[in-house]
Amino acid sequence: MTTERSNLTTRILPQITLGDGSPGSLTAPPPPLSQIPATSRAEERFRVTGNAVVTGGAGDLGFATSRALLEHGVEGLMIFDMNPTEAQAKIDLLSSEFPDAKVRFLKVDITDEVGVDAAVSETIKQFGSIGALVNLAGMVACGHALDWSAEDWNRVVNVNTIGGFLVARAVARSMIERGIGGNMTFIASVSAHSVNFPQPQVSYNVSKAGVVAMVKSLAGEWARYGIRVNSISPGYMDTILNEGEGLDEARKLWLSRNPLGRMGQPDELTGAVVMLASRAGTYFNGSDLLMDGGQTLFM
Repeated sequence: MTTERSNLTTRILPQITLGDGSPGSLTAPPPPLSQIPATSRAEERFRVTGNAVVTGGAGDLGFATSRALLEHGVEGLMIFDMNPTEAQAKIDLLSSEFPDAKVRFLKVDITDEVGVDAAVSETIKQFGSIGALVNLAGMVACGHALDWSAEDWNRVVNVNTIGGFLVARAVARSMIERGIGGNMTFIASVSAHSVNFPQPQVSYNVSKAGVVAMVKSLAGEWARYGIRVNSISPGYMDTILNEGEGLDEARKLWLSRNPLGRMGQPDELTGAVVMLASRAGTYFNGSDLLMDGGQTLFM
């Protein structure tokens, strides 16, 4: 895929092919809602069909997202995560709430290319297809830039960008092979848009900016296959990542700069996820939705 310097003048650039939106194609608009009874249109607008994969599904945001997708009609849900013990308790709860759905778990290191491909293949084996992907798996790391090693930097970037890409690529290949299209939502961050204060976290900020750029690139390449790719950039969310006495001073500063004066709740993320995965989001492609209570107005 890379080109040696001596061969640059003879290379042939690959070219992106765009969809044409023609009737019956994977980029055609959905059928008008006016064709169904008026009393069913609201439900149909936000219905999520088929099967979904949620990476990082055992975390607070991942669990809220998984539950919301099931509430809106997902029939099969596969959670990719590294914590089987934590995941199993949540899967048991979701299975009890949604007995007609298939809720499963696979232990997956998203930076392991072979492991990711195997996990997606296993999901296809169990469910038959994947129509939606929500990439929540990631890691945060803080530290002064002068102290960062290449190893530490690479670990953050590998999880937050390369890992997300590997899952998306494997799922996209399965969608293209079956000719079904689908949608993908990545979780970026306000850190992709502004520099956080007071904590220094250059590698995290770079990685999340990379997520936004990756989403736009994939959205352009994969649209012709009927695959929409978008991202959500949450602000500070009230999860375990932002808990602990050691963060008290930082939390006070964060809230002092937020117009709403508070953090977001995990469930507040789910409306955008459902919208992007449903009929309501069929013309979103390559978008990044800021969901931060206005945090980036006064970062």
